Amino acid sequence: MPAVAVAKRRAKKRAPKRAEAALPKIELRAEPTAPPPKKPATLTLLDFFPQEESQQTRVARFFTELRAGRFMTTRCAKDKKLLWPPRVTCPQCHTEELEWVELPQRGHLYAFSALLAGAPLGMEDELPITVGLVDLEGAPLRLFGRLVGAPWNEIRVGERVRVEPYDLPDGRVFYRFHVESRSVEKPT
Repeated sequence: MPAVAVAKRRAKKRAPKRAEAALPKIELRAEPTAPPPKKPATLTLLDFFPQEESQQTRVARFFTELRAGRFMTTRCAKDKKLLWPPRVTCPQCHTEELEWVELPQRGHLYAFSALLAGAPLGMEDELPITVGLVDLEGAPLRLFGRLVGAPWNEIRVGERVRVEPYDLPDGRVFYRFHVESRSVEKPT
């Protein structure tokens, strides 16, 4: 007898007999149940703005100065590198010896985009939201921020903008760029 047939016969002898008839029958009945209680909907908004109190951040001076109308950042005292956003440590030489310097409040629009739909939760009423990259005049920085002062479809690359502090509903302050002119100027 071939070895395969012998192995199959032995496996059959060892296999336990099925005892299907001995298993009790279970009847499944769907009993009506009350739906789970509904939880009240909670609206959680994203907070896009940094904390500004000195207990919360070591760059609180940026917000204090912004509220007073001055646009500031830090510069490394050792290598004179201008840092944005304001920092507490130079990313190049790792020193904490930084000095506060005032930035120009005017610049030119390098690029922009508009969010026409799909606003973040809680910002639906603010559509369209226009944001842009701004080259500050006299500073080697290109900053990102919200654009106001003109409809998104009338804004052009190269337009002059100025920094504008504005108050948030919770009492904090932040900056945005206000489109200043209707004429397009090329940065020099």
